[in-house]
Amino acid sequence: MTELRVVAEIAAKPGSEDGIRSALSTLAVATRDEDGCVSYEVFESEAAPGTFFTIETWRSPEDMATHLQTEHLAAAFAAADGHVSVPPAIHPLIPVG
Repeated sequence: MTELRVVAEIAAKPGSEDGIRSALSTLAVATRDEDGCVSYEVFESEAAPGTFFTIETWRSPEDMATHLQTEHLAAAFAAADGHVSVPPAIHPLIPVG
């Protein structure tokens, strides 16, 4: 079975960067404890401060689907409500080559 890699982009509204940063940090800690999570990292763009990325590796697509139903993800979305400039963009990745 091939692992699933995912990148998510979250753009904070001006003035909401600290709240988004905190929500994503809390989310990362809880997500790393999920059974199917291989890795889950959060980054902020140096080129575009206030734009955050999660770089995720899941054991399987089913594990990612389970993650999407967790209470800690729902809490992160609730904390971000009204504080992002656009809805998060979630990109499951397909290897090239």
